[in-house]
Amino acid sequence: MALVSQSGSEQSLTQGAGAQLQVGAGAEQRVLKGDEKAAALLLALGPDYGKPIFSELDELEIKQLSRAMVRLGPITQEMLDDLMIEFVTTISSNGSLSGNTDSTERLLLSFLSQERVDAIMEEIRGPAGRNMWEKLSNVQADVLAAYLKNEYPQTIAVVLSKIATEHASKVLAVLPEELAMDVVQRMLGLDPVQKEILEKIEMTLRTEFMSTLNHTKRRDSHEQMAEIFNAFDRQTEARFITNLEEVNRDDAERIKALMFTFEDLAKLEMSAIQTLLSRMDKRDLALALKGANETLKESFFKNMSARAAKLMQDDMADMGPVRLKDVDEAQSRMVATAKDLAAKGEIIILKTNADDQMVA
Repeated sequence: MALVSQSGSEQSLTQGAGAQLQVGAGAEQRVLKGDEKAAALLLALGPDYGKPIFSELDELEIKQLSRAMVRLGPITQEMLDDLMIEFVTTISSNGSLSGNTDSTERLLLSFLSQERVDAIMEEIRGPAGRNMWEKLSNVQADVLAAYLKNEYPQTIAVVLSKIATEHASKVLAVLPEELAMDVVQRMLGLDPVQKEILEKIEMTLRTEFMSTLNHTKRRDSHEQMAEIFNAFDRQTEARFITNLEEVNRDDAERIKALMFTFEDLAKLEMSAIQTLLSRMDKRDLALALKGANETLKESFFKNMSARAAKLMQDDMADMGPVRLKDVDEAQSRMVATAKDLAAKGEIIILKTNADDQMVA
């Protein structure tokens, strides 16, 4: 198949390759870098022939290639010819395949569901999971630290000794200081860990942490929509909920059950409310409580000192009438602060269903 037509001073790819990259003699001759070579090659291949290659790339690789394509600029005919020759020559001399966990998993995902692929790969890896430590090295440091801080220091030391050094340093940095120093001491004196103990730790991490993390990532559409509704102002939220109730009451009820609203702050534990109070801007807090119901106000006032509660009530009274829009925005910021604290593992927030707990 001819990739490039050979007539005219301004040349382009043939229709068979899906003409995407314009080439011509007027373009400036230059040496292409690695990412530019990949970008030019995929543009030359076009959507029909380039799509199978893109499907094998991860999100980071696609972003890097996309940025290179945007910056690529004009390509001369000679540059494109040299690129094609280099590509064909390289493939001819090094055209080997590498079978590994990642390539196998990507292939399976092209025709099986995520859940089915997970089950197959877990079985292949075995109960201990040879790549568990690689997985943990890709978990956000503060999320991993929030889980590990409830474990024995010796267990934390074993885990941090097995994951990537750079990631271990990030996890240590966000652990409570006293616990972190205890872990450092234990890592310094860490003896070789027995295989049975290591497998038990891996199994616990797989069943109690990684499985929960994977479940969190695979949210259903109602959970995603609940987060979108949470971001609405109060009037918009009410309008959408009302309209959805008319179309599908079951969907509306499921979304409402998953939403975390300002009123749900009343369900926080006392320690969580006190943590939230310590992180809130005082004016935002006064504005938010100004529009709160009496139950929610009482929940917060009883977690303040008598003097602080009196000062807050005085501040609210001194505000006089306030715009509903300002109250809604302050309440939204308060909910967002609560969610941020939960994401860091500093508090636990409850869903509308009081029997279900959620660590955001």
